[in-house]
Amino acid sequence: MYQSFEAASVGPANGERVKALQRELKARKLRGFLVPHSDEHQSEFVPPAAERLAWLTGFTGSAGVAVVLDRAAALFVDGRYTLQARAQTDPELFEVLQTPEAKPSAWLAGKVPKGAVVGYDPALHTIREIQRLTETLGKSGIKLEPVEEGNLIDGLWSERPKASTVPVVLHPVERAGKSAQEKIEAVQAVLKEEKADAVLVTLLDSVAWLFNIRGGDIKHTPVALAFAVVPATGRPTLYIDPAKLAPNIRRRLEEYVEIAEIAAVDERLKTLGRARARLRLDPETTAIRFARAFESAGGKFAAGADPCIAAKAIKNEAEIEGARTAHLRDGVAMTRFLAWLDEVGSTGKVDEVAAALKLEGFRRESGQLKDISFDTISAFGPNGAIVHHRPTYAAKETLKSGSLYLIDSGGQYLDGTTDVTRTVAIGAPSAEMRRHYGLVLKAHIAVATARFPKGTRGQDLDPFARRPLWEAGLDFDHGTGHGVGSYLAVHEGPQRLSRLGTPELEPGMILSNEPGLYFEGLYGIRLENLVLVAPLAAVPGGTREMMGFETLTLVPFDRRLIDPKQLLPWELAWLNDYHARVRREIEPVLLSDDRAWLRHATAPIG
Repeated sequence: MYQSFEAASVGPANGERVKALQRELKARKLRGFLVPHSDEHQSEFVPPAAERLAWLTGFTGSAGVAVVLDRAAALFVDGRYTLQARAQTDPELFEVLQTPEAKPSAWLAGKVPKGAVVGYDPALHTIREIQRLTETLGKSGIKLEPVEEGNLIDGLWSERPKASTVPVVLHPVERAGKSAQEKIEAVQAVLKEEKADAVLVTLLDSVAWLFNIRGGDIKHTPVALAFAVVPATGRPTLYIDPAKLAPNIRRRLEEYVEIAEIAAVDERLKTLGRARARLRLDPETTAIRFARAFESAGGKFAAGADPCIAAKAIKNEAEIEGARTAHLRDGVAMTRFLAWLDEVGSTGKVDEVAAALKLEGFRRESGQLKDISFDTISAFGPNGAIVHHRPTYAAKETLKSGSLYLIDSGGQYLDGTTDVTRTVAIGAPSAEMRRHYGLVLKAHIAVATARFPKGTRGQDLDPFARRPLWEAGLDFDHGTGHGVGSYLAVHEGPQRLSRLGTPELEPGMILSNEPGLYFEGLYGIRLENLVLVAPLAAVPGGTREMMGFETLTLVPFDRRLIDPKQLLPWELAWLNDYHARVRREIEPVLLSDDRAWLRHATAPIG
């Protein structure tokens, strides 16, 4: 079992933890302290030893920041997590506020006087984040000050988990599509072109991609805790716990990489600083701690994006073919699950945990599942309105007729990472459920069928999904889609379909297409496929190079929730074509017992 369904253990005395932190603030003459959900690598999902936000607040989501003052505290989360945050935190301790409407800087300006000092851990905040916050708070006369001697939470957390020691493995070059040496040379070519002497790589998936290694230090994401310094010429250095490298793995890596302890990275930065080297740091992804170490020795860094990010996002032919294979395999598991759910979903004998475990079992039966790609969101009825609902043994709903069930899940396979969401009716759906489902389906189809010119950004396409919902006076408080890695992070940048999606979309990028609607106390609806950005044939008479999406996911939509009268002819044609393709590709590799269900689930509509 890859997922735990035990209730998150954050301790019964969060009030005492907050008070202990406030006493520490007083001792250090600080009016406040920032506690982000982050680690030294700016990971979205962090190792247990870095779950400081959960330890302090009880909130277990993957994004958020708490601001604790001497007499007040607030937790800032985005629209995905507002319901969850309010349910998991003590309202007597934390005011829950939704970003981007609410901002920590504005809240602080209204709570503390001029001259107040607010502390932060420089290992957990990016260069850009601190630059912006320093500037904004400075306008209110508030000073932001790094706490250099360690995170304040760590000194209070008596039972803090130990670091992982999962061994590193090499990712096969036939799956990666390029050798580590080829990738290193490409990064070095970028450095030479921009006249940089070296780059510090801090993102875990960038390190894993660059050296074709995989690990197990982050739950469901096959990465190892490590940093890397890549010089413009010569051998790069991988900073990692050597205990994670078996002798044969170390020998292979040392053919092209130097190996050093993680703690040695700071001294390397100081050495580069003393040499006045032109060190490239990504202000958006690098902790300010590293810039401070480099500059303390006399260096002045050159701001520039992590050169691995764009290269990693554009999948090569081996990775694209692997993604197609992984999605075919995953589609079989999902089809078997949905057929099973149709048989037992309304019996009153299946709950959210049992359903999630059943789906994991179908994925395991492929014999190629390495892990799930994130904790399965298995949500019945009102729980579906909690965007990232996590069922537990102690708090699980039983599926029964009369509402909707939302299942958002994915698999990690050697050839690809999957992420798919389906919402299905348990029993006969109401007319309102069908209307809302139809709106989300129209939003999904609008993105799936988008044709767009070279240079289009994710923020340009995000309104495609929202227009059908806006016309009905509705919307959703999350992005329409995120990038996805190749047997790496299920959330990968820089590409995304959202209001904040400024990077241009390029052929080879994989994204999710997942609009939704959420009705607190009733149900939630989300429909998600992964799509590949692909070039399209030229349009007769057109003057622009055009692109579109190839849908990778192969899973039927619930016909019981689809009113063909709600769809335009071209939307219905897309749906029927998609279902025909699902049937054509899945049926030959599906167990015979489920083939009849698949034929019915993908039969033409309208």
